[in-house]
Amino acid sequence: MSSFVLDAYAWIEYLDGTVKGENVKKIIENQENKNYTCAVTVAEIVSKFIRRGKDVNVALNAIRMLSKTINIDIDLSESAGRAYAEIRKKIKDFGLSDAYVLAVARKVNAKILTGDVHFKNIRETVFV
Repeated sequence: MSSFVLDAYAWIEYLDGTVKGENVKKIIENQENKNYTCAVTVAEIVSKFIRRGKDVNVALNAIRMLSKTINIDIDLSESAGRAYAEIRKKIKDFGLSDAYVLAVARKVNAKILTGDVHFKNIRETVFV
């Protein structure tokens, strides 16, 4: 069994049914894997769906069915803030939401499932 944290990139590819989304599908629909989504990632996906004029409930239902959402608390925020400060020294446009994804991955001892180049040199990353 493996554990994965999906970032917005992975979810969007999956929900759009792209070629990369097929790679995501193989992982997140495998019942032997545990999947997690950070609450900040949910907000990113909702925003993207609204901007595209898509049904937000489609995304929310998939997230609910295929992953456990990790809520933000002070400990996770501290971890994300520390990661954000450290990585921004090297990657100037690394996002705070990316730092939350990384913090969740470290909290639950999981790999990050993404295609986002910001995660290129982060050991927890699995690219789709």
